[in-house]
Amino acid sequence: MLGVVLTSGGMDSCVTTAIAARECQKIALLHVSYGQRTQARELKAFNDIADFYQVEQRLVTNIAHLAQIGGSSLTDRTIEISPANLETTEIPTSYVPFRNAHLLAIATSWAEVISAGRIYIGAVAEDSSGYPDCRPEFYQAFQQAISVGTKPETQIEIITPVIALRKSEIVQRGLALGAPLQLSWSCYQGESLACGVCDSCALRLRGFREAGVRDPLPYAIEI
Repeated sequence: MLGVVLTSGGMDSCVTTAIAARECQKIALLHVSYGQRTQARELKAFNDIADFYQVEQRLVTNIAHLAQIGGSSLTDRTIEISPANLETTEIPTSYVPFRNAHLLAIATSWAEVISAGRIYIGAVAEDSSGYPDCRPEFYQAFQQAISVGTKPETQIEIITPVIALRKSEIVQRGLALGAPLQLSWSCYQGESLACGVCDSCALRLRGFREAGVRDPLPYAIEI
């Protein structure tokens, strides 16, 4: 079994890569830059993780048109990244409109060409109050699109192994698998120090705290 893993370089995708490496005979890693503020730092994390797992088959690509489209504080520097509010149910400014559909479409094209049977993505439903394309029903719908939009003989399954886990459980799963969490990068705006105050940093820090483990990343502020 060959699995394509969407590896952003964040903690969730790092643990997802570890799971895929355990479940598949071989993995191929895909990284997509979309004009986000920390794309250079995320690419470094991707390559570090790929090196850790000795992955030879890598694809790094760019969909910079998402930055041209805008609508997100991750891609439009005129929009401020909102401080974390883990209690809100409103969609945060960091939501990149329909981003995960673009990522899955690229992964599907590549998977069909290299005859991969699985696509792994580290979506987490804990984030779904803010990100509509992190909900399980989104992946169920996209699975149907793959089934009807590829060759009859193509069989590709979307795997979302951490979608039902809390961040603390993702940390614990990563530690159990020996995932290189120290190589991952989750911050939305910092590239040398993680800011500690964006949604992604706050969720990650809470996850490590609830797991009773110190996050190995350096932070400017820890909330």
